Amino acid sequence: MEIGNYYELEVAKEVDFGVYLNSELGEILLPLKYVPEGTEVGDILRVFIHKDSEDRLLATTLEPKGKVGDFVSLKAKDITPHGAFMDWGLEKDLFVPNREQHTPFRVGHNYIVRICLDYKSDRLIGVSKINTFLSNANLGELKEGDRVGLLIYAETDAGYSAVINNKHKGLIYRNEVFEPISVGDEKTGYIKKIREDLKIDLSLTPAGVEAIDKNREVVLEALRENDGFLPYHDKSEPDDITSVFNMSKKAFKKAIGGLYKDQVINIEPDGIRLK
Repeated sequence: MEIGNYYELEVAKEVDFGVYLNSELGEILLPLKYVPEGTEVGDILRVFIHKDSEDRLLATTLEPKGKVGDFVSLKAKDITPHGAFMDWGLEKDLFVPNREQHTPFRVGHNYIVRICLDYKSDRLIGVSKINTFLSNANLGELKEGDRVGLLIYAETDAGYSAVINNKHKGLIYRNEVFEPISVGDEKTGYIKKIREDLKIDLSLTPAGVEAIDKNREVVLEALRENDGFLPYHDKSEPDDITSVFNMSKKAFKKAIGGLYKDQVINIEPDGIRLK
């Protein structure tokens, strides 16, 4: 068993202040306020294991924003001379020591951190120097075109750096972003290209037929919400298309071209209209 993870544990005994759960680490207290109503000895409960402010093992049925090994976006609640306390969904905040901050944290600001177990103290901490934990050296079965989970962790001149599937890193180029995006956002993305140096280009939209189908649905939904007519066509300004449909003008033209070919819409001098 590891502190900072979820486990299904058996209720060993009841006490006035909660229940004790059997585990490989001995009996662990689940405080009364977290005990589900009707719980009895012998029941199996899914709990998160952590330590309280006095370093005692505790279980909780609360679900923090991440478990050990996860990258998460957290808000700084308090700053001390030794580090920052982050709101992560438990009564005891997650501590990020000064030495683990890539830049000095400020109260009220969000930061991307990795939840780690400090093996010296056996406590959960946050680490914002996350590049240490990201590697593209072994991509396993990851390939171009794959759908992946992304966490945006930095903005650069080129675009947005993202954690891929909680283990790798890649870049979404700024000129290929057609929707609101900021550091801390969790997105579904796609592997656009894996380069020879193992750098990964990402996209927020699928490629090929899947992308066209998705864009067609976006256009159709917008038409349905506007009584079947929209004042946009293949001569509209690219910025107008992006702001309304969250796609490039090129993608928009392909979408409406397909809808016109399938006789779903008419393309008129002043816009597009559902048939």
